[in-house]
Amino acid sequence: MGSIEEPAVVTAQRSPVPPRSDHISFLEGHNLYVWGGCQCVDGQETFLPSDEIWLYDMESGVWSLRHMGGEVPPVLSQACGAYLQGMLYIFGGCDINGHTNTMYCVDLSGVEYSWRKVTDTVGGTPSPRVRHSCWVYKNRLIYFGGYGCKTVREVNNSKSFMVDETSWTTIGSDFFQFWGWNNEVHMFEPVSATWTEPQTQPPEPRSSHASTTLGHKGYICGGLEMQMIDIHCLDLVTWTWTQIENQAVSHPRGRTLHTLTAISDDTLFLFGGLSTSGVVLSDGWEFDTKTREWREKDHAHKDKPRLWHSADKGRDGDVVIFGGSQTYLFVMDSVTVLRSPSQNHCADVLVFHTQPYSLSRLCEDCIGKHIFSVQEQASWLPAKLQKTIGKRISYFRANAQNIDAGS
Repeated sequence: MGSIEEPAVVTAQRSPVPPRSDHISFLEGHNLYVWGGCQCVDGQETFLPSDEIWLYDMESGVWSLRHMGGEVPPVLSQACGAYLQGMLYIFGGCDINGHTNTMYCVDLSGVEYSWRKVTDTVGGTPSPRVRHSCWVYKNRLIYFGGYGCKTVREVNNSKSFMVDETSWTTIGSDFFQFWGWNNEVHMFEPVSATWTEPQTQPPEPRSSHASTTLGHKGYICGGLEMQMIDIHCLDLVTWTWTQIENQAVSHPRGRTLHTLTAISDDTLFLFGGLSTSGVVLSDGWEFDTKTREWREKDHAHKDKPRLWHSADKGRDGDVVIFGGSQTYLFVMDSVTVLRSPSQNHCADVLVFHTQPYSLSRLCEDCIGKHIFSVQEQASWLPAKLQKTIGKRISYFRANAQNIDAGS
């Protein structure tokens, strides 16, 4: 009997992916894709290249780097990313020239990753903005909120914009440009490259909130200076907003720069963020959309506070958290005072178990963790299962080494 097959590449050092926050991630199959973000180099915040994307194999724990060509976007901060049918779309954000409303896309289903700037669109493109969110529904990208600038005329004609009265600037000598928050809903249809603005009755303008799609509804929560968190949902068919009143005594405190993830047909998972008092949070909460109740969830990552991280739904209802920052700074720029992650960026992958695993998953993980005790028995397994077990061995070895390196 031969020994169990292990993957050709096994990580033997701490995670090679640069620590970061303010990045974009998504899960496709067993691969976690990570693009962009900022990191700390020699005490200075720098933005990561936009011509590369990192892939993390959730089964083996191995990172790999892919280079990207074409019409590569400028390095961006506070942009919004969405994954739809093999394409990654990036909209808005801030480059070296300021806030932008440009969109880029890249096809990740082929061998070559080539960026394309989206031009010749139909309809009114949303104004430049940062820290907005996106729902993906029926081959459409639906954007909500954000922080940005508008001209006096745009502000006077808009009922969906709240001016940040502490931050306004003169452009040239002719007119003013105001900064603030919006609660606009904009829909982009990639097939026809068409922008439309559905008419809704939205909640308060906000940015740095969290959002997720569940069925035909888009949910948002947080992003406001409130003691307790609020949660709203938009019916993506009727365009009707509903504020969801909490029915339980216990509920999360208000926050920004957190994440919200749909984990089942009626459950959302909230993690981390920055409280209104400036505390970086590590609490996890589940929200039942049927009973409209929050439940705080016990988990193994209470000692890992995070803000400006990413969250994606993984296998068996897992929530996969990557990166983020453990602390924050107040940063003054030419426009406003912004909360910004500090030098303490992260590069670890945190997995939250939200439901019981299947028997097969439990067996795979058990063998992967204790292979030295069952080496001979594992070699009796079918070849296909041996390959799966080999990846789990790699995953748990890499995870243990990363923990040792970080301790």
